[in-house]
Amino acid sequence: MDMTTRRFLQPAALLLLPLASAAFAPAAAQAQAWPAKPLRMILSYPPGGATDTLGRIAAKSLSESLGTTIVAENRPGASGAIGTTACVKSPPDGYTMCVTSVAQATASRMSANVGFDSLKDFSHVSLIATMPMLLLVHPSLPVKNVSQLVALARKNPGALSYASSGGGAGPHLAAELFKQMTGTDILSVTYKGAGAQLTDQLAGRIEIAFAPAVGFVHFVKDGKLRALAVSTRQRAPSFPDIPTISESGVAGYEASSWQGLSMPAGVPRDIVNRLSSELNKGLKTPAVRERIIEMGGIPTGNTPEEFSAFFQSESDKWFKVARAAKVVTD
Repeated sequence: MDMTTRRFLQPAALLLLPLASAAFAPAAAQAQAWPAKPLRMILSYPPGGATDTLGRIAAKSLSESLGTTIVAENRPGASGAIGTTACVKSPPDGYTMCVTSVAQATASRMSANVGFDSLKDFSHVSLIATMPMLLLVHPSLPVKNVSQLVALARKNPGALSYASSGGGAGPHLAAELFKQMTGTDILSVTYKGAGAQLTDQLAGRIEIAFAPAVGFVHFVKDGKLRALAVSTRQRAPSFPDIPTISESGVAGYEASSWQGLSMPAGVPRDIVNRLSSELNKGLKTPAVRERIIEMGGIPTGNTPEEFSAFFQSESDKWFKVARAAKVVTD
């Protein structure tokens, strides 16, 4: 190539550089600008339960950290499937998220009609909190501990009932695991939300419930409900005097409720990582930690990779329990 040719090509190449930069500018600006508008957090259960309470705590913390509005929207129904489906079907642009739990981890493995795939349709952000479930009974029930409850249930098969949100949610499966491990026949009564369940249990119309401590603990403190045990393998820091189910005669029993933050599959990884980082920072602040602990939860937080692995392991564990219990979600 002669000098004349080189002199001709070099300016032409330089002219192309602004064009190339302009082509990449919109994508870069979009990534840097996030969030450029309010975010939406879908809560798949009615107000008052653990999903609603912890979701709103997370939304407030993230709103302050990101400097943008986060609109928390309750979309209950179909054991959490309606709100969850709305979440995963939203554009994967980083502006829609939802609170997930055991119900979302197992739903599509128990039914093909829930509207989403438990293992394929999420970009997982982070755990928010884990919560020991309390094995609760109405004070009128003549039992003071787990052994007495098991004995009463075995003596009267099918006579006792437990409150459930149904659909393979954490409390539902925790009760079914308890039945499987104790050989008891306790009737499941399904409620649409924690509020209706609590009303009937406080009135004594339902005898038993496995319930996340969040939303129920103050009724135990007031003596309106009796906590026989906690569901985790170790005693809960918030309730050191309440024994575990395992140490109360059902050796090896372990179950915990949990809530995490997820987004539709396909959300850009930098957005997922940013949201996870900001949420984890918030969970470490005294104000957020103390509020969750006061309600009986344990602020957790982890990376997207860790939450994805946890979600998969919980899906596998509880699907086995659901299958053995013939849980039907159609």
